[in-house]
Amino acid sequence: MNNNIKAINKMSSLQSYAESTSEEMSSATKLGFEKTISAINNSVSAAGLGFEKTQAQVKQNMDKVMKTTEELVSFSQGNYDAFVKSSQIWAAGIQDLTKQIAANAQAQFDETVAAMKSFGSVKSLKEVFDMQTSLARSSMEKAMTESGRLTDASIKLAEQAMAPLTARVNLAVEKFGKAV
Repeated sequence: MNNNIKAINKMSSLQSYAESTSEEMSSATKLGFEKTISAINNSVSAAGLGFEKTQAQVKQNMDKVMKTTEELVSFSQGNYDAFVKSSQIWAAGIQDLTKQIAANAQAQFDETVAAMKSFGSVKSLKEVFDMQTSLARSSMEKAMTESGRLTDASIKLAEQAMAPLTARVNLAVEKFGKAV
């Protein structure tokens, strides 16, 4: 009986040991599982924060790209408007210059016709040469004067026509020169 009691005590002790080991293993497994779940939650949370940060940076960069694109489109529209205005100034100026040239040519023609008519009333060859010399001198002086006026008007027209384009170049240097 003593052996039986010893065996029962031994079994009881083994059972207690098995139960305690089982509880320890269960506790260790539970703790390991909780640590794994916590690590997964932390990783997911960190990934979420990283994604949100990346998403915010992408949105910020897209906003910058959109703003820059809008500015470039607006600037290009301004360039187009300046080109149209410059072309209009040029066309109007050329039209005015052409009218001046035509008026000068008509006046020269009328003067030459009048001189030719007056050749019919001359009494000597010397008078014809004097009239021709006078007509040639007058024509040359008027041509030089008109040439000077047309040159001045052409230069002024070029300056006026270039003004809108020059303003756009100055604006581009001012606006985009700082960004570089």
